[in-house]
Amino acid sequence: MRLSKYFLPVLKETPSEAQIASHRLMLRAGMIKQASAGIYSWLPLGFKVLRKLENIVHEEQVRAGHIPMLMPTLQSADLWRESGRYDAYGPEMLRIRDRQDRDMLYGPTNEELITDIFRAHVGSYRDLPLTLYHIQWKFRDEIRPRFGVMRGREFFMKDGYNFDLTKEDALHAYNRHLVSYLRTYERMGLQAIPMRADSGPIGGDDTHEFLVLAETGESEVFYDSQITDLKFGEREIDYSDKAQCQAVLEEFTSRYARTDETHDEEVFNKIPEDRRRVARGIEVGQIFYFGTKYSEPMGATVQGPDGKPVPVHMGSHGIGVSRLVGAIIEASHDDKGIIWPEGVTPFHAGIVNLKQGDGEADAACEKLYSALKAKGLDPLYDDRDERAGGKFATMDLIGLPWRITVGPRGLKNGVVELTSRRTGESEEMAPEGAVEKIAEIYAPHRGEAGTVEPMEDRSFHTWM
Repeated sequence: MRLSKYFLPVLKETPSEAQIASHRLMLRAGMIKQASAGIYSWLPLGFKVLRKLENIVHEEQVRAGHIPMLMPTLQSADLWRESGRYDAYGPEMLRIRDRQDRDMLYGPTNEELITDIFRAHVGSYRDLPLTLYHIQWKFRDEIRPRFGVMRGREFFMKDGYNFDLTKEDALHAYNRHLVSYLRTYERMGLQAIPMRADSGPIGGDDTHEFLVLAETGESEVFYDSQITDLKFGEREIDYSDKAQCQAVLEEFTSRYARTDETHDEEVFNKIPEDRRRVARGIEVGQIFYFGTKYSEPMGATVQGPDGKPVPVHMGSHGIGVSRLVGAIIEASHDDKGIIWPEGVTPFHAGIVNLKQGDGEADAACEKLYSALKAKGLDPLYDDRDERAGGKFATMDLIGLPWRITVGPRGLKNGVVELTSRRTGESEEMAPEGAVEKIAEIYAPHRGEAGTVEPMEDRSFHTWM
């Protein structure tokens, strides 16, 4: 993409309504524009990042054996009355009445709808286990929407639902989701700590939230500092192996880590004092096991091995995809702007032409642009006739991890400058060397799952 032809409405001044770094930087970098309170239009740069995150979530869900689908945003109130949640959910639910005077709602979650789908099509224990998921827009009418996409009313979310014959099988699905989430967040450059949490209106006794530590987090968290040393890394997991998945759960949840709703001061004080930590965290996902809470009242049963009907054991598992954009920025920025991790950056590298219109500089930039594209990379070429300082400021603001600077002086010596956004360190090298180094850096971040093609050049959901 050439910046002269891209839609990137960056702002020099910070809008007065933006209170936290991610909101300020997403507005300034031209990623989003507020449509109304807590509702945003995703502009091209922001939409590009959102799709990158969505694709990582899809890849890791498919890797874990989960099956993608798509449910509607509007749901019938009748299903929620069956489960007993229609009146219990509260004013966060947006209730609607259609022209036939039927009660509808804009879905804040999908337990009832997926249970209805299941009971209509699955009748035997032989069809289990089954985990279905989708990534869809949700709506919760927050009383005070704030912090941009971190606490908006409309949000993009992955929610998955497992159906199992027994509690043991359902808890394996719970563990399987925990493993897949650890992989997902690490691929995004985040450390998201699983913490014992409150189930809220979803229900159930077993639940963990995944929280990213950040000063602007809405939750107070208490944890053993040893947990921040844990990394999932490159280990291979057999998702059908119950013992292996259980071992990962025990490794990542055996140390104390809880949100304020479930905090136990007595247990916390048993941790050595030098390891006790109190901080703020941003919730980016949650997993639940709630047994037969929905299957029993809604009649979601299967014929068991003995021929008798058995209500299935269920769980639900969510990742806040749009919220993750803000969480990544909160965890990775400086006073100049965003610093994207390589796994989620909207463009792999920026090319800055210091003297647009100079024949040699223009030709060198075009050659770099073509060479990066030939490597399967996606560069952003700043070909505008602007001051160098303005070009550098834009690149720093939008946070591309790597920048190649091209100018007549360097070209006389056969070199360009490769700069790391994270460290600020620069290195002069031949243009072809810069291309090879960037290709090498991104090699681990491409085609990891081997199950889903990148979505960059596809319509939003057609790959499924």
